[in-house]
Amino acid sequence: MPAAIDAIRKAGVGPVDMQQSVIGPGMGVFSRHAKVLEDDDSAMSVKTALALINRVWEEIENELDQAFDAETQVALAWFATYGFDSRASGELITLTTAKNTSDRALFASGVFKDMKGKAGLTPREELRAAWSPAGDKSLTTWECVQHTARVLNAPDGGSEAAAALLAQMGPKAEEARALAYRLFEIATNKGWAAEALVYNELAQEWTKLEDRAATLGQTGRVASPSQGAFAFEENN
Repeated sequence: MPAAIDAIRKAGVGPVDMQQSVIGPGMGVFSRHAKVLEDDDSAMSVKTALALINRVWEEIENELDQAFDAETQVALAWFATYGFDSRASGELITLTTAKNTSDRALFASGVFKDMKGKAGLTPREELRAAWSPAGDKSLTTWECVQHTARVLNAPDGGSEAAAALLAQMGPKAEEARALAYRLFEIATNKGWAAEALVYNELAQEWTKLEDRAATLGQTGRVASPSQGAFAFEENN
């Protein structure tokens, strides 16, 4: 199923449709066999099969979480519990210790805000406008997602500017796509409709942004870190 889920995402299926989409490849595993039995040798019901598919999907997603960089893992754990709300700094220190990183690293990266006794994820609207992956010496998957979402919907941004960021992300681009889906799931489960909409839109646009990013790479037009996220220059 991991390969099938990855293919579904790359095909441009949005997060809101993922739960329905994974049923096909999941049921395909069962349909290879003449019979599928429970432990007591009774025939397995479709309901049970669907529950197993959803459980495996969740296990795959949780395993993916562990592949993110430590800073992103901390941000993801914080988001799943508090969203963008602030809490006592001790909460962040506990998380960073468990992930072998530090609150100082997260403050320096801009992923978290230091509010002198309190800490919280930096809201998208407060992220640095001139940020670019190429100019970030401690690039995190979390930043890639949040900045791309910000730029995609910014008055002076849009798909061209967002694609320019993807063109600079390298391997982080694929991780960022996966994180967008994960954040949608968390936001949906928490009932954060507006936040879920942000990640659903980003994930649905991702394939188009990748195509545009590839075009920018071929023509040599990339975002210039010194000029900001929306400026372009020709590479010679």
